[in-house]
Amino acid sequence: MATKGNTELNKGIPLLQDAFVIIVKTEWNAHIIDRLEAGCIKVLTESGVKSKTIVVPGAFEIPFAIKLFHANSAQAADAFIALGTVIKGDTPHFDYVCKGITDGVMQLNLSLDVPTIFGVLTVNNEEQAEERIGGIHGHKGEEAATTAIKMIALKRSI
Repeated sequence: MATKGNTELNKGIPLLQDAFVIIVKTEWNAHIIDRLEAGCIKVLTESGVKSKTIVVPGAFEIPFAIKLFHANSAQAADAFIALGTVIKGDTPHFDYVCKGITDGVMQLNLSLDVPTIFGVLTVNNEEQAEERIGGIHGHKGEEAATTAIKMIALKRSI
């Protein structure tokens, strides 16, 4: 079990020194995404998991990057974490992007032999994003990393 960190979230997280996770994050809303990524890396590191980050332009491009890495990389990933922030605007663009990224991550989970974790914030405003990167709603980057670790452990146990 993880020995570092004092949060309830870290309880029950297995140590996986030989695991490798790819984080795919967007360029958009970097001031939010970078904090999501930092939370991911913190939890992964505390659990002995190595990681690499790939940057894509926007949330819609995340599934393609994951599929591309999985199919072509010499280093196999044990899990992928999709990080993005989609903030609602005045047009239906928000709805299309949110549906696209959600459906894309689900398709990856059904077609790849490793889990893809949904760490994309879909919020109405920037304040709601802030509440999810260490605010009243916890830290969704840390939660995504915890989920990845638990899914890797689940896969290895079956």
